[in-house]
Amino acid sequence: MYTIPSFEDIRAAYLRDIKNQLPDAATDADSDFSIRGTAVAAAVDGLYQHQLWIARQVLPDTADPEYLERHAALRGITRKPAIAAGGDLVVQGTPGAVIASGESVRHLATGLTFQTTAQAVIGADGRVVVPVAAAKAGVMPTFAGEPVLFVQAPEGVLSQAGLTLSGGLAAETDAELLARLLDYMRHPPGGGNAYDYRRWALTVAGISRAWTFPNRRDLGSVDVAVLGPDGPATPSAIAAAQAVVDVHRPAACKDAWVLSPTPVDVAVKVAVRLDASVTTLALYTAQLQDALEAALADLPPGGVVYRSKIEAVSSSLPGVIDRQVKVPQANFVAVVDATRLEWPRLGLVEAEAL
Repeated sequence: MYTIPSFEDIRAAYLRDIKNQLPDAATDADSDFSIRGTAVAAAVDGLYQHQLWIARQVLPDTADPEYLERHAALRGITRKPAIAAGGDLVVQGTPGAVIASGESVRHLATGLTFQTTAQAVIGADGRVVVPVAAAKAGVMPTFAGEPVLFVQAPEGVLSQAGLTLSGGLAAETDAELLARLLDYMRHPPGGGNAYDYRRWALTVAGISRAWTFPNRRDLGSVDVAVLGPDGPATPSAIAAAQAVVDVHRPAACKDAWVLSPTPVDVAVKVAVRLDASVTTLALYTAQLQDALEAALADLPPGGVVYRSKIEAVSSSLPGVIDRQVKVPQANFVAVVDATRLEWPRLGLVEAEAL
């Protein structure tokens, strides 16, 4: 491995060469040669650092974001964009008043702005529900009947309305883009193999995880189970992934289906003896909930919740003297067959004194 010399080493080498050529030359800190050596060493050190930067761009896992995107683009992979949150706006006013598409409303507490995405007419009851979307794509708070004000209320429309909003996704992170690129490099296109179907689904914004299940329902069928960043994917993301799979799947594949797996909650109940000077039962229960969520977060559809892992997690928390896992009493195996595609998730977590 090549070690890049430090600034001090570069300057020392310069002064050493001067001394070798001119034994009587002054090279102390106040000398002209020392001043020149400092200037040369600064320039050379900068060149070394630039070479280091160039070397980092050669490989995608060390490249800066813009070069990571170029590595990905060479393989037809692009960063997934942010998605705007959407919802409904309950508007009141004079029957027959028109709310045009593109009208803006503002949430006063946060300053966030939203726009209507379709024209609507207030009904005979003096109200109408209008679809809206956030003016800026990305993650938004979840609103349920939150009061907002029209930036400029149309004629016959009350300025205050009620907003219900959900969804919204941030743009794909560098780590997520790199993961997709490395997956492509490790499992290059194979004419419609299992990795291809997974990769096609993952190109869709709103799909963060995917698994392929060939021949689950019948010979020649391919099922792609997908999830979003925080759980089940939205219907629109599933439909978009289905469209991508349908475009790319081989003609020989008679049936390809993109679907959301069925979540199955796995309850956990632990009897525990605690050191009262270290923790309490309430604190232990909260810590156990967090630890189990982290331990079981990456379970795939058809995955296994191992009782031994629950035992290990419940024993590893501070203050545990003894413990007994009462539920589950055996490993939980999620079912994957022609009619079921189960996805195991952590359910109710309880702890009681042993």
